[in-house]
Amino acid sequence: MVVRGIYPGRFQPPHLGHLYTIKWALEKVDELIIVVGTAQESHTLSNPFTAGERILMIKEGLKDVGVDLGNIYIIPVADIYMNAVWVQYVAMLVPPFKYAVSRNPLVVRLFKEAGYEVLVPPPYNRELYSSTKIRRLMLQGNDEWRKLVSPSIARIIDSIDGVKRLIEIAGRD
Repeated sequence: MVVRGIYPGRFQPPHLGHLYTIKWALEKVDELIIVVGTAQESHTLSNPFTAGERILMIKEGLKDVGVDLGNIYIIPVADIYMNAVWVQYVAMLVPPFKYAVSRNPLVVRLFKEAGYEVLVPPPYNRELYSSTKIRRLMLQGNDEWRKLVSPSIARIIDSIDGVKRLIEIAGRD
């Protein structure tokens, strides 16, 4: 029987910490479902990238770090804004799974309350690897953000003019 896990996140953008967590999770499960959350939202300061852009970034970033995509599902899921039933909602949209993978206290709590086992990955330098920090660096025009994502993710962000998008959304020149 295939042991499957689920790793939900917004991935705005996906960074090396996310990629390391996925590699770690694949040591514990046979297949991993990556849920791209808040799929309905894009072009905002907190969620500047579309679900499709994030799916592409994750796929190409995983290739950069040598992950076999044959064991991966990447599924966009829109928010329902009801925490009490969110896990059941997500479970309805993805293949069956045994484990949830998360460090987020709310996500851990929701999956445990729904009866799932939770695998808590080690922290991969969360002060450094943070999508919020990456977006902040982009807004500051600081190219240090490129060190926090894989080369393919940086290329995709460049190809969609992602930094300019973020700056324009913020109303800055």
